[in-house]
Amino acid sequence: MTTARIAFIGGGNMAAGLIAGLIADGHAPDTIQVADPSQERRETLQASFGVRAFANNAEAIANADTLVLCVKPQMAAAVCTDIAAAVVAARPLIISVMAGVPEQAMQRWFGAPLPVVRAMPNTPAMVQTGAIGLHASPEVDAEGRNRAETILRAVGLVRWVEDEARIDAVTAISGSGPAYFFLFMEALEEAGIELGLDPQTARLLTIQTALGAAKMAMESAAPPSRLREQVTSPGGTTERALAVFQEADLHALVARAARAARDRAAEISQTLSEQP
Repeated sequence: MTTARIAFIGGGNMAAGLIAGLIADGHAPDTIQVADPSQERRETLQASFGVRAFANNAEAIANADTLVLCVKPQMAAAVCTDIAAAVVAARPLIISVMAGVPEQAMQRWFGAPLPVVRAMPNTPAMVQTGAIGLHASPEVDAEGRNRAETILRAVGLVRWVEDEARIDAVTAISGSGPAYFFLFMEALEEAGIELGLDPQTARLLTIQTALGAAKMAMESAAPPSRLREQVTSPGGTTERALAVFQEADLHALVARAARAARDRAAEISQTLSEQP
C-alpha cells in the first residue's frame, strides 16, 4: 500500500475510474479525498471505494501532495481561481485531466508557476484499459513525473510527449480514438445483419473480433501491416474486402479525420487559454 495522499476535484466518471484503478493498484482508500458538489455523487464514491468525500474543494486539498483536476474544461478557470490560495499554500503536484486546458492558463489562474502535468486519458481508462498521453511543465521534477506516471498507469498505458502541443495529437489518436473503433464496429455489426446474421450474433462476433485483433496487435512485435498480411490470403475473401477499403483510400480518410480532431483540440485549447 502507498501512503501518498491524492485529492480529486470533481468526482465524475473519469475520477471514479482513476480511483478504482488506484485502489486495485494498492493505494489505500483512506488516503484519497474527493470534492464534488453533488451529495449523491459523494455518497456513491464513499460507498463504492471507501474514500473521503467533501463538498468543499479546499477541504479535499488539505494535506494532499497530489491534486487531480477532473472538472469540465469550461469550469476550469472558475475552479482554479477558487482553490488558488489553498493550492499555492500546499504546492501539490497538479495532474489535470481537463481536456484542452493549457498548463500556462492553469498557472495563471493559480497565480503561481506550479508543477502541472497534463494528462489526456480516454474513456477506456474508466475500465482500466486506457491509453494516456502526459506532458509535464518545466516545474515538474523527476519525482513528480514518476508520481504522475504511477497514478495514471493504474488505469492503462502511459506515454509522455515532450512538446505540449503534441497533446492535441494524442487527443486525435487515443482521446477520440475509441469513437473511431466504435463507429467501425457499428458498421461491421450492421453489415453482418444485412448479410443475414441475427443481431445478437452480429454484435458478439464483431466485439470479439475487435478484442481479438487488439490483443494480437498488443502481444505481437509485428506492425499492424504485417498482421494484416498474415490473415490475407491471395485471391481470398479478406483480400477482396480489403480492396474495397483501398479503393476508398481508407488511409487518407483516417489521416484526414485525425487532423480534423487535432485541429479542433488546438482551437479549444486556444479558446480556454484566453479565458481571464
